[in-house]
Amino acid sequence: MASKPSGRAESNQAAAAAAVPSLYGRALPSPPAVEFASAEGRRLFAEALQGGTMQGFFTLVSVFQTQSEPAFCGLATLAVVLNALRIDPGRRWKGPWRWFDESMLDCCERLDTVRAEGITFGKVACLAHCSGADVRTFRAAQATLADLRRHLLRCASSQDCHLVASYHRKLLGQTGTGHFSPIGGYHAGQDMALILDVARFKYPPHWIPLPLLWEAMNTIDEATGLLRGFMLISRNTEAPLLIRAVLGDKRKEDPGQEKVLQQIRDTKLFQLVHKLQCSKQPCCSCSSLTDEDSISQIAASVCCEGTALLSGNLSSRDGLFFSETCSGCAQVNDEGLKNVTTGKVVSEGNGHVDKLAPISSTETCFCNSTLSNETVNYPSNTDILTVLLLSLHPSTWLCIEDEKLKAEFQSLVSTDDLPDPLKLEVRCLTPRTLHCLFTFALYQITNMFFPD
Repeated sequence: MASKPSGRAESNQAAAAAAVPSLYGRALPSPPAVEFASAEGRRLFAEALQGGTMQGFFTLVSVFQTQSEPAFCGLATLAVVLNALRIDPGRRWKGPWRWFDESMLDCCERLDTVRAEGITFGKVACLAHCSGADVRTFRAAQATLADLRRHLLRCASSQDCHLVASYHRKLLGQTGTGHFSPIGGYHAGQDMALILDVARFKYPPHWIPLPLLWEAMNTIDEATGLLRGFMLISRNTEAPLLIRAVLGDKRKEDPGQEKVLQQIRDTKLFQLVHKLQCSKQPCCSCSSLTDEDSISQIAASVCCEGTALLSGNLSSRDGLFFSETCSGCAQVNDEGLKNVTTGKVVSEGNGHVDKLAPISSTETCFCNSTLSNETVNYPSNTDILTVLLLSLHPSTWLCIEDEKLKAEFQSLVSTDDLPDPLKLEVRCLTPRTLHCLFTFALYQITNMFFPD
């Protein structure tokens, strides 16, 4: 069993269920563990609560769930943490409700693969990223027991961060191999961590000495050849670089924006999209828009959505409205003057000016404008379309019947070999930020095909 990644041990046990008697839980090996519901466990809880290192416990326990499949420990752990952080998945779970469930965590690994084989440390971190969370990973080779203790103390004293442990059960005297579970609290006096085991059908929540938990983390997952470890998961309150570039956000200078844009343009997919767009460029005799307000309406939608994202409001743009719409020109990258829609987004009396610049090789602006001396580094519609294609789920392309064509296209849209900054950017695109990019792409294309 040692060669299987986290969660595979329970999966194999399920597959062999017909050959062994059924089980109703297992006795928790104690010591080293202290059962949470025992007198000793309750004492540790009360003391840790008084010490202020159980702050995250209540948000976790309020949304806690048992893994629905023997190999879903990583998915269940992540669903609990994401819901505890009140991260909006941006899509429906059941009925009208948006809520994270194991069945929705499939952007980095197919569910049937996880069900059969479990999931690795890296894939859990990937899932957290593409679900809109901020993730910091620490494999045992990159950290020490002191680092674990310091990070756990910080997370246990806050409701804004949760620590997820990836460890080998054997070192705790338990059956099974690799496993994931969130840490619900910390007792500083006795240096013990509270493991909220998501396999509640097997073991109840329990306290474990932190040095022993560290030893269990400092084990090799033979499926990857890498050490296990822990990760810190918190809300991502900052909009992705591409969103900030789209909105021309000048409140926070970030050289990473130009780097990511260049990495997009270095992909083969970008070259293909660019080639296809050039072949479809409209002639200069295209008719104008019949609805004069269409561009302004789309710009208003993008700017309000983007301002909410830039301000750290990742769930709603309520209370924002777009005013003082006007058009002008600005120097866009190195392509000359382009038409620019400007406006003011107002929120509770505070204003912020955003600019949107459609980029088209056939469109040049010669009007006079006070913006003409300003250079605006915006993504082109080709950049946006490239990222949207990269962000789609890999299963999107399975319907292509021609196997050679399917393989070629899957290679083009694969994120496996992307540079890390661009890969992270694609994975951080939540449904809401994707909506903003889709709206911006519509704005770009509308301007391209229906120039003023």
